[in-house]
Amino acid sequence: MKLLVTGANGQLGLALTRTLRNATDSRGTAHEVVALDRAALDIADESACMAAVELFKPDCVLNCAAYTAVDRAETDRELAFAINELGPANLAKACRMTGALLVHFSTDYVFDGTGTRPYLESDPVAPLGVYGESKLAGERAVAANCVAHLIFRLSWVYSNDGANFYKTMLRLGGERDHLRVVADQFGTPNFTGELSDAIARVLQLDRNVLRERSGLYHLSASGVTSWHQFASEIFSLAQLSRRPRVEAISTAEYPTPARRPGYSALDASRFVTTFGVGVPDWRSGLQRCLAERAMSA
Repeated sequence: MKLLVTGANGQLGLALTRTLRNATDSRGTAHEVVALDRAALDIADESACMAAVELFKPDCVLNCAAYTAVDRAETDRELAFAINELGPANLAKACRMTGALLVHFSTDYVFDGTGTRPYLESDPVAPLGVYGESKLAGERAVAANCVAHLIFRLSWVYSNDGANFYKTMLRLGGERDHLRVVADQFGTPNFTGELSDAIARVLQLDRNVLRERSGLYHLSASGVTSWHQFASEIFSLAQLSRRPRVEAISTAEYPTPARRPGYSALDASRFVTTFGVGVPDWRSGLQRCLAERAMSA
């Protein structure tokens, strides 16, 4: 297939572009991948979205462009909604006009975190902040404007690219002897390499099959952990010259402008059953990410 990746310089966009350029479709034919960063395509510009889709004529658009600054969104609501709601709506309209499939990525932050088991797609949504609200609005905009769509909710995304919790821990771990990390927020870390591999396997299916399976899915590794446990596992597996002490603290001890869900693990059963793609335990993704980091060093 001919694939158009937006937000191609972000964590997920970079991983997807790398993976899809080495993947094939249902006939074993290599994909043709066009990767556009924000400088090349601002998805908040409707005419630019239409022009890009008409120019490249993709079979599938993978929207990795997003406003992800959770705390800043609280005071930057207009821009967050422009990128997270208006942008997906623009791409959905362009895909509807050209017949392309739209693959869009959302977040676990659409939930309020009061759950006690991994969330299903059918569970009630109740975002706690502007970021979650804008991403939920984006989901709804995609579903309303493009029949042929796949929406994948992700959680706790990390990689060796960009800025994320995993990289912050490794940096601070090399600088400090003692770190304080929140221990009462629970979810599932997801390495972009594992996520992009899963998407590549989905795109091996016939295009008509993908259209028939349009809808909302949770895509996540298995297992549940806390930020504190995740940090501890990072330091346990990483080969650092020194290992800091990681102190467990409460959310109340680390106040932030935006509220975070206390529990936001996602149940990927529907994804696994629908596409026949299994999901690994989150620790295997961390091991792989650290191995890639070591190789690049």
